[in-house]
Amino acid sequence: MLKKAALLGIIAALVAAFFVFDLNQYLTLTGLKESVDEFSEYIDQNPVLSISVFFAIYVAVTALSLPGAAILTLAAGALFGLWLGLLLVSFASTIGATLAFLSARFVFRDTVKKRFGEKLKKIDEGVEKQGAFYLFTLRLVPVFPFFAINLLMGLTSLKTRTFYWVSQLGMLAGTLVYVNAGTQLAQLDSLSGIVSPDLILSFVLLGIFPWIAKAIVTIVNRRRVYKGYQKPASFDRNLVVIGAGAGGLVTSYIAAAVKAKVTLVEASEMGGDCLNYGCVPSKALIKSAKVASQSANASRYGLTDTPIAISFKQVIKRVHEVIATISPNDSVQRYTELGVDVVKGYAKIVDPWRVEITRDDGQVQTLTTRSIVVTTGARPFVPPLKGIEQSGYVTSDTMWNVFCDREHAPKRLVVLGGGPIGCELAQAFSRLGSQVTIVEQAKQIMGREDAEIARFVTDTLEASGVTILTGHKAGQFSQKSETRQLQVTHNDERKTIEYDEVIVAVGRKARLEGFGLKELGINFDRTIEADEFLQTRFPNIYAAGDVVGPYQFTHVASHQAWYAAVNALFGTFKKFKVDYRVIPWTTFVDPEVARVGLNETEAKEKNIDVEVTRYEFAELDRAVTESARQGFIKVLTPPGKDKILGVTIVSEHAGDLLAEFVLAMKHKLGLNKILGTIHAYPTWAEGAKYAAGNWKKANSPESLLNWVEKYHTWRRK
Repeated sequence: MLKKAALLGIIAALVAAFFVFDLNQYLTLTGLKESVDEFSEYIDQNPVLSISVFFAIYVAVTALSLPGAAILTLAAGALFGLWLGLLLVSFASTIGATLAFLSARFVFRDTVKKRFGEKLKKIDEGVEKQGAFYLFTLRLVPVFPFFAINLLMGLTSLKTRTFYWVSQLGMLAGTLVYVNAGTQLAQLDSLSGIVSPDLILSFVLLGIFPWIAKAIVTIVNRRRVYKGYQKPASFDRNLVVIGAGAGGLVTSYIAAAVKAKVTLVEASEMGGDCLNYGCVPSKALIKSAKVASQSANASRYGLTDTPIAISFKQVIKRVHEVIATISPNDSVQRYTELGVDVVKGYAKIVDPWRVEITRDDGQVQTLTTRSIVVTTGARPFVPPLKGIEQSGYVTSDTMWNVFCDREHAPKRLVVLGGGPIGCELAQAFSRLGSQVTIVEQAKQIMGREDAEIARFVTDTLEASGVTILTGHKAGQFSQKSETRQLQVTHNDERKTIEYDEVIVAVGRKARLEGFGLKELGINFDRTIEADEFLQTRFPNIYAAGDVVGPYQFTHVASHQAWYAAVNALFGTFKKFKVDYRVIPWTTFVDPEVARVGLNETEAKEKNIDVEVTRYEFAELDRAVTESARQGFIKVLTPPGKDKILGVTIVSEHAGDLLAEFVLAMKHKLGLNKILGTIHAYPTWAEGAKYAAGNWKKANSPESLLNWVEKYHTWRRK
């Protein structure tokens, strides 16, 4: 901090001295003309010293961002001639610019990063990819102030060596014009004589040239990518969508709505994992478990505790009934009526414009298509632990069928993984009669949440009867007689857990195999590699949903689907970058945990200064009436400002309550707007208003209120 202050003080002192001693008089066109003969005579007598002094002065002027660089450039031509002057100015201006660049970075970047962390991060990401290109364009066009470019670029992550060589190259044309004009100094009456409208237009055209060149490179790269493939003369479809989960359904629906000819291919169940194995069945199970828990704890509501007999088979039957009730919304019939050609079968991309479909009846069909969208989703990841394949494990995908004939929930259940899925299922099964143990390798469950949230969920699950083993690494599965065992390690100590069933819930893995991606050279690791437009290496092949990430949520897949569909169908005219700025999610434990934006842990990791405002639901009238006073709202804002950076809610209906904050963040509405909005009484939604009120109270203008108090005192006299 002291070094920064010292450097800033030195720069300020030098700039002040420049104006106090009126040195700028020498850096005007009139001053240069009057002194040129005197300077020329001195140079003839002391050539080496003169060149060195001039070089040093030029570096200092540009490094300090002082006015007069243009005059010094003219002076170089007048005093040293075209080629020597060009050499001196080219290097001196670049060195000076680099010093200004480094000074701005050293003094201001940390402060700017702390205040505008997220915005600067996005700028840095763009600079990392295209920084040299943008800088080169700015240097070519003299409309952009020389000193401003130096200082602003210093606030980005652009590498110093890149800044140097791009600046030297980009400024060369403009430097040549000014140095050449300096050789004709006597004929110049003003700087406007140098930079005429025609010359400025020429520089603008020169600045546009890199963009034209970039477009040409894009076309060349595009042709190179497609080299070896024969593009059809015409197409059977505008779009082929592979996978009928949330992403595929929305993509094909949008295509049909805008009258494109679209085929949707699905090898398994329409509706994908969310409808058939994930969101829908798990929430149905959670509801049944909650009703059982409420009955067993009815005294909380002034009734008699009445533990009920649970037919696990009936619970799972209801789960399947719920799926069946919703499934018509995602059915082949409905989407056919919407105008989508739905094909049940396996799809394989054989080249960028052809998809081979092996139908369920064995027939093989090949369709040509303008564009392809891959929305094949993800499946549970099963770690390669010894004995796991012999353990009879289930996942969130398979358990609904494996457990459907059980009259009772598994007596001893191990849940491998303490993420959202593991926690939800653990609490539900515990309430339905299982003795549940969560085995989590990390130090806390709910690893993406604050430690406070993890502790809250831990306490809640333990109150529901769940045993939680954090910091425990799963090892070997085995079976002795009729007893199944899992060996775990904790602090180098081994222990054995006996169980009847195990649910593997350690995460999900994108479905990447069998669709022709590898054969086409489409890059993927854990997910398909795609750009901000969801394009793969082939510009007409897109990916959306879990298969591309970065979030594995149904609502994100639907969100991405709009971009994939619009870019695939209309990208020739306009493409849209996916907007990930406001992504909500909810973990459906009881009470729920919902979040959007930053939490405190992320704010600390990103060095973002935040103010935390809390509201406890213990104070909310509706929560009191429902004997559900657990939980809170936590809002993160910049200190003293009502802009919402992130919200975490722990409560009944937290996922629903979060929507108001998501809307506010999406449309840049602050807490003052929420506070000024009428909320019905008595509702859970009032919690948002009271949280905003707590922020307002903490940021009340005390000095103004003191004056208001004096005014009221005066009015009473």
